[in-house]
Amino acid sequence: MSLTFVPVKTTEEIDRLAALAEEIWRQHFTPILPAGQVDYMLEKFQSAPAMTRQLREEHYRYFFIQKDGSPIGYTGVRPEDGKLFLSKLYLRKSERGKGYAGETFRFLEDLCRREGLSAIWLTVNRHNDGPIAVYRKKGFTVIREQVADIGGGYVMDDYIMEKTVERN
Repeated sequence: MSLTFVPVKTTEEIDRLAALAEEIWRQHFTPILPAGQVDYMLEKFQSAPAMTRQLREEHYRYFFIQKDGSPIGYTGVRPEDGKLFLSKLYLRKSERGKGYAGETFRFLEDLCRREGLSAIWLTVNRHNDGPIAVYRKKGFTVIREQVADIGGGYVMDDYIMEKTVERN
C-alpha cells in the first residue's frame, strides 16, 4: 500500500491538521510529558493559528500523510541552512509500526534531492524511546543534546539527530 503526501494550504486544511495534531499528541505525549506541557505545546506549536503563522512566515510546509485518501498522520518541514529540518512527523497510534515512517522518510529524502538539500535533521525528546529507535533504524545519528526553554515554565530536553541524504 502506498501513501500519498498532500500539501496543507487552505484554512480548512489547517483546521483539520490542528485537530489531527491534538488527537495524536494527546495519545503519544501524555505518558511522557506532564498534561499541562502537552496543552501548552499544542497551543504554541500545533494549533491552527501557530501552524498558519509557520506556513506564512516561517517557511514551513505541512503534508497530510494519507492512506486510501484518509489522513493517518502528518509531517512538517522547512529548509534551513542547506538541510531539511523535520519539525514534525506524527502518525495515529493505530498506524504505527506498519512501515509508514519509512515511506515518509523516502518522501522527505526525495524532497531533499529535488531541492538540493544535503541532510535531514530533527529534534526528539530524549525520553521518546520508540521514535528514537525508528530514527536510528532509518540512519539518523545523535549529533548533540539540547535543552531549550519554550516558555510557560517548560523546557524541551532533546536529542538533535541528523541523516545525510545521498544524491542520486
